Amino acid sequence: MKRILEILEQTAKVVLVAFVVLWVSDWAIFRVRAARGTGFDSVQVEEYLSTALKGNKQEYDYMGTAQVSCARALFPHSGAPACWWLRRHTTQWE
Repeated sequence: MKRILEILEQTAKVVLVAFVVLWVSDWAIFRVRAARGTGFDSVQVEEYLSTALKGNKQEYDYMGTAQVSCARALFPHSGAPACWWLRRHTTQWE
């Protein structure tokens, strides 16, 4: 049992280190792209507004389309979502 816990602990450490290295690398590449002016892109999304009504009901209103700025990276950076994620989720609710 002790050996299994040691293996799990080592695996968790390796996964954590790999994630940190991936995030730092992604951040560095994004910063280089941003300095060159190619770090951001925009995606057209459809916006909807959800309004609470009486009796626990909801009203959904279409607000139109809008261009949303996104980061060309694996992870969100500088307050902008990642472009690959935003292109797959083009409907936004407020």
